[in-house]
Amino acid sequence: MRTSLSDSELIRAYRGGDEQAFEILLTRHQERVYTKINFIVRDSELANDLFQDTFIKVVRLLKEGKYVEEGKFLPWILRIAHNMSIDHFRRNKKMRMVRSRDEVDVFATIDTGDAHIEDLLVEGQIHSDVRRIIDELPEDQREVVRMRMYDNLSFKEIADTTGVSINTALGRMRYAVINLRKIVGENNIQLTPY
Repeated sequence: MRTSLSDSELIRAYRGGDEQAFEILLTRHQERVYTKINFIVRDSELANDLFQDTFIKVVRLLKEGKYVEEGKFLPWILRIAHNMSIDHFRRNKKMRMVRSRDEVDVFATIDTGDAHIEDLLVEGQIHSDVRRIIDELPEDQREVVRMRMYDNLSFKEIADTTGVSINTALGRMRYAVINLRKIVGENNIQLTPY
């Protein structure tokens, strides 16, 4: 039965001209890819558009021979979906902020339960400063921080998406935190409201 073929076998069949092989791949992975996109954009219509764009790009890259088979087809697609979702926000200049799942969140510095406008402005400035200093990190560290803090991904999901081991993802986060502390110290940035 064709649905029992591995992703690698289906990719080879698709590259050999078997369009149905790609349909099987799409059916196999569509829920996971759509869920990831919708988790990032939090808008089902936009998620549907980005989902279609993702698979159009996947088809193009497969046809151009730009996918190197390493048995990591799903992480490859998830990375494309992630990048397309983030690119959408970059184009529209409205990156959402999502709180970490961690009990202690280094980025959650203010309780805005009954905050005054002044407190909200200070909190906005702190988040702006945090985003700015994250932009100063090396690309691999910046990517892990954004996936963890903004996309709320586990380190396993980060490792799968970026195609590295969990230890490498953890190491990048560790170095990112060290570098963030260094940047904050060197620039005398105040990340607490008072």
